[in-house]
Formats: sequence, structure tokens, C-alpha cells
Amino acid sequence: MSQTILLIGAGKIGRMIATLLSRSGDYHVRVADRVPAALDHIQKRIPSVETRVLNAESHEELVHLMQGCTAVISALSFRENPYVARAALEAGINYFDLTEDRQTTAAVKEIADGAAEGQVFLPQSGLAPGFVTIVTKHVMDWFDEIDTVRMRVGALPQRPTNALAYNLTWSTDGLINEYCNTCEVIHNRKIKNHLPLEGLEQFTLDGNVYEAFNTSGGLGTLCDTMDGKVRELNYKTIRYPGHRELMKFLLQDLRLNERRDLLKDVMEHSIPVTFQDVVIVFCTVRGHRNGQFVEKSDLRKMYAQEINGEIWSAIQLTTGAGVCAVIDLIQQKQLEGTGLIRQEQIPFEQFIQNRFGQFYETETFALD
Repeated sequence: MSQTILLIGAGKIGRMIATLLSRSGDYHVRVADRVPAALDHIQKRIPSVETRVLNAESHEELVHLMQGCTAVISALSFRENPYVARAALEAGINYFDLTEDRQTTAAVKEIADGAAEGQVFLPQSGLAPGFVTIVTKHVMDWFDEIDTVRMRVGALPQRPTNALAYNLTWSTDGLINEYCNTCEVIHNRKIKNHLPLEGLEQFTLDGNVYEAFNTSGGLGTLCDTMDGKVRELNYKTIRYPGHRELMKFLLQDLRLNERRDLLKDVMEHSIPVTFQDVVIVFCTVRGHRNGQFVEKSDLRKMYAQEINGEIWSAIQLTTGAGVCAVIDLIQQKQLEGTGLIRQEQIPFEQFIQNRFGQFYETETFALD
């Protein structure tokens, strides 16, 4: 018998999640959003979904809409996730989100402390944080003693055409949040906050030159988990060379980090969305194994794909598959717990063998 999953948010990632869950045959998806046009758009493409207009800030509406559901996924802006988590607690259903925001995750963690037996709260279940945490923990488990952990993730246009060498591929709110908020790291065995856009580095993969720099939220809860167990742990976002310098000009010199609504408006009216993107996940761990100081890496490059006759961007697919895999593991009772579950607690082998997690294993090629 299929389970009913409530999906709140009918945007780019929400449509991907609804598509993956619906086509599995094991889930009936109820999609809610405050924008009727977004709901119409999703139902035209996925006639089997149920749609409801919702004000996510109304606790009563949220709890009422959760009746008959076994889990809720928040694909909303990070600001609204605590509302959904509180309603999930009252409704007694499992909760999942995609947030990179540290304060939001702290709020969800506090709410999860009141969970009923067997009720799960699993925030940060996308790409980064999310899959990158799971695969990095898998690499770390190979070592006897860990020294340094470096996590690098980027969603990039395959064919950049503007000065930023960038196209919008996911939530603009989330992007700005990552570029403006402080970045948690472990440095010299101590948890610290570093500034966003700092720590610039360059590296080459497959003949292409990239840059990477500090951004907020990508580590999820890994700093707390690895506190006292590693000398260095950091996360950086991958971009094409020159991107960081221009963003630093906009955010710091023009002080648009203090006017985020204006920055969002400018970006969404000036930078086009692309479905011809590539997602790079590159984690490197150094440490000791069998008495030797060694290094081990995991590199994955994923491209846009066609599913059910529609082109889905790499960031839609990797984010959607990430949350669908952990939902599947929980809802099919392959992974159990009570309260907060951290991404690093999810076994890599279970994730990658899952029908949704396998999207990270399949070799994919760029679509023309």
C-alpha cells in the first residue's frame, strides 16, 4: 500500500522530488504551496499528485494538511522550515528538509528533542549538506586516524556565458545565504567560524581549472560530530575562476550583503536559469592507515538527465535524489531512530544501493 508524503514547496527542487517519488509507485504525493500557478504547473506534468494551496506560516493549516500522511518534506526557503517541523511534531509524522542554514537546523534539532518514539527529524537531506556528508564519512571510515577532511561541491553551468561564469540552478535565497553567512570549520582541532568568500584556492580536474572558497552550511552537523577527532575540516563551493572576486565586489564593496532582497531581485532578473549544468562532488581525506600517512579522494561529476520526457538539471536531480533516498530508507524501515538523525549517521552503502541513491552511481553524460 502506498504511503502519502506531504511535499511543501512546488519549485524547481519540489517538482523533482514529486517526480521521483510518484514514479516509484510506492508513494502518493500531496504537494502544497502558497502559489496556485506553481501547483498547476506541477500537476500538469504529474497528474497523479494531489495539490493544495497552503500558508506555511499557519500552524493550524499545516497540521490539518498533514493528516493521513506518514512524512513531510519541506522544500521551502530555510526561514519557513521551523514552522513545518513544529507541525510535524504535533502531527506525529517524520520530517525532512533541504536547508543549509545553520540556525534553522539548530531550531529543528531543538524541536526534534520532543519527538515521539520512532518519529524522525532529518534536516539537511539534499546535496550539500546531505550526500556530500554521507560520502565523505564513508571515505573517513577507511582510515585508522584522520588528519584533514576537505569537502568541495559545485553546481556549475556547462557553458558559462557571463562575467560571473554562473547561472541560477537552485534556490536564490539559499545561494545568497551561503555567500553571506559565517562558515563553521575545524581548524587546528578547534571549531571556529571563518568568513564567507575567503580561503580562495584553485585546482584542476579533467583539464578544467576551478576555484573554491568558503561558503556557509555545507558541513551540516559534521563539525560537532568530528570535534576532537580531526585536525582540519572544511567545506568550500566550487566555481569557475573569477566568480568569487565579482561576488565579493557585489556583497562587500557594494554592501549588498546588507540588502539581500535587492541582491535576489537583481540576480533573478539578470542571471538566467540553466538546465545544462554539471554537479561536482569532490572530497579528500588525509590520515593514517596501517601506519602510513595517506590520502584518499572521492570524485563524482553528474550532468542533466532526461526523465519521463523532461530535462532535469543536475542540481535538481542530485538534490531531489538525495532527499528521496533518505526518505525511502526511513519510510521503508531500512533505517530507524527517534528524533534528530544526522546525515553522517546514514550508511553510505545503504544510501548508494537505494533506488534513488543510485542516481549518484550512474555514469551520466552531458546533454546537448
